[in-house]
Amino acid sequence: MRNKVVGIGLVLALAATGLVVATSASASKHKAMTKVTLQLKWVPQAQFAGYYAALDLGYYKAAGLDVTIKSGGPNIVPEQVVAGGGAQFGLDWLPSLLASRDQGTKLVNIAQVFARSGMTQITWKSSGIKTIAQMKHKKVANWLGGNQFELYAALQKYGINPNNSKDVTIVQEPFSMGFFVAHQADSASAMTYNELAQVLETKNPKTGKLFKLSDLNVIPFQKVGTGMLEDGIFSTASYLKSAANRATAEKFIGASLAGWIYCRDHVAKCVQFTLKAGPTLPKGHQTWMMNEINKLIWPNTSGIGVMNTADFTRTARIALQFKVIKHKPSGSYRTDLAKAAVAGLKARGMDVYGKGYKPIHVTLHEGGK
Repeated sequence: MRNKVVGIGLVLALAATGLVVATSASASKHKAMTKVTLQLKWVPQAQFAGYYAALDLGYYKAAGLDVTIKSGGPNIVPEQVVAGGGAQFGLDWLPSLLASRDQGTKLVNIAQVFARSGMTQITWKSSGIKTIAQMKHKKVANWLGGNQFELYAALQKYGINPNNSKDVTIVQEPFSMGFFVAHQADSASAMTYNELAQVLETKNPKTGKLFKLSDLNVIPFQKVGTGMLEDGIFSTASYLKSAANRATAEKFIGASLAGWIYCRDHVAKCVQFTLKAGPTLPKGHQTWMMNEINKLIWPNTSGIGVMNTADFTRTARIALQFKVIKHKPSGSYRTDLAKAAVAGLKARGMDVYGKGYKPIHVTLHEGGK
């Protein structure tokens, strides 16, 4: 048994260095493959590149797993899919998981992949609004529908009541940034890996050239102190009762994290894996997204996938503050499986911390091409 584990580890270690290992398929022929499904939060995009990499590079097969990746969408709730048995593992933001648990669904976060929030509030430099405190009496946009809590917590931190129109006017943000480009709001919510790029992929009508970061004030909620944890892998408590399933979960986490390690070091290749999965946004936009997603994961002081207690506590506190949940969460995450997976990756020589990580420079083009 020990020799088999070492053999699989060697395949993963070699593959993580960028070598395509032809033996991964043959190695898996000698044992039964365990079929599992991962339900994503959204449609194919570089936000999920680590899982596409683990699939395409044979990391899952090397771990004895036959993995199906299900795309998400506006009408798909990963928690419902996993709770209903449509997938063994799901991916979603932590507040959504806590809300589902609060309603009686026994889901458990087993690996917190994103170490920090990618949500920001942006303004035009010309507005003079450089801080959250300066948004008092301004028109501030957010998607709402459960996406507003980082913003609301930030406003309240600076004495602005988001529910009082005398303090601030909150407007619902559409899923494109044309309204912001047209100055129809003083500030807009923007994920670093998506909406921010949309603005920078748009021509400034006054200059005929693309907007630049220097045209904007970008206020990350992570720096404001109200960032909430985003993409994490979860399963059901009932699935994890079985020792065999826990072993499967550990293998799944390990292979997935190996995929993210690969994407940290091979951005262009992981963009290709994403494009193969069929995204609606083009290569240039996906390259920006891949780079920004890496910034949310790396560096990671706890080791990729291991929940940081302080970050969890902050997320839970904000969720309670704004009644996303009614009860203080208990038993909503476990770190043993991720820690074991990380230890296995470290033993194979993989860098699970990314202390020396440096993002690449991405040049955007109109429309994200």
